[in-house]
Amino acid sequence: MAGLYPQIEPYATGMLDTGDGHRVYWEACGDPDGKPAVVLHGGPGSGCTPGWRRFFDPRVYRVVLFDQRGCGRSTPSAADPDADLSTNTTHHLIADIERLRELHGVDRWLVFGGSWGATLGLAYAEAHPDRVSEVVLFSVTSTSRREVEWITRDMGRVFPEQWRRFRDAVPEEMRDGDLAAAYAALLADPDPAVRERAALEWCTWEDTHVATVPGPKGPGLRDADPRFRMVFARLVTHYWSHAAWLEDGALLRDAHRLAGIPGALVHGCLDISSPPDIAWNLARVWPDATLTLVDGAGHGGSHTGMTEAVVAALDRFASRS
Repeated sequence: MAGLYPQIEPYATGMLDTGDGHRVYWEACGDPDGKPAVVLHGGPGSGCTPGWRRFFDPRVYRVVLFDQRGCGRSTPSAADPDADLSTNTTHHLIADIERLRELHGVDRWLVFGGSWGATLGLAYAEAHPDRVSEVVLFSVTSTSRREVEWITRDMGRVFPEQWRRFRDAVPEEMRDGDLAAAYAALLADPDPAVRERAALEWCTWEDTHVATVPGPKGPGLRDADPRFRMVFARLVTHYWSHAAWLEDGALLRDAHRLAGIPGALVHGCLDISSPPDIAWNLARVWPDATLTLVDGAGHGGSHTGMTEAVVAALDRFASRS
């Protein structure tokens, strides 16, 4: 993608034992003596791919990336039907970020996240503002019940045929309720065929509502490895059916805790999955944050304008102590 730094490899990797059955994969890239930053990937369940490293100038930043609980190289995998998700919540992830900060001997670091990672980044920064130097978020979400309802039900007005298929993949008696919870139940079914069909239908719907802008489309979630589809679908529905275990509106209400922390919000004007008012409302209550709305961009960081705005924000903060 245009505007990104060249690909780099980690100078260190490891597994963080959380003490409750999870082992979280982490890696460190860039300058070991550079400005600390932590990367929070999307999903939940997408994992931290090598492309995330390329947003940072490796001559300046010391970047810690990790696969959140249950996904990527972390264990146990949420793809395993007997994997317990009770210790996989937003609050557990916030605690993992703190453990990683302490493990790496970091006092304060820049928090970088996109999509679900923006929700997690906000929740972490509001819980530990004294440990955050700056925040850079793109495709901003807060995983409120309203946002979940928007994607799983209201978007049917935009894609009626595809949504009908998405809805009708759950039993009739569950179709008028919480569709994320309905899919979470199917993904926990003892029959592997039921689980696999639910994962495929969920990922097909995800591909539909994020691909709302012109241009070539690469392989989507529907085309991914079945095990990855299972991880992604199981974790997203687990988090969405609980509205991320956050009190509704709490991230906006508690944005005052970010006072004095510089922030950069980057959002696509054509992001239908996460409408721009989410980022706009956050910017209104966080005076130290700037909002960049990118014309022609949808959800995610692949649009050239999104990439350039994110990299520019990280470059701007690079020299800030």
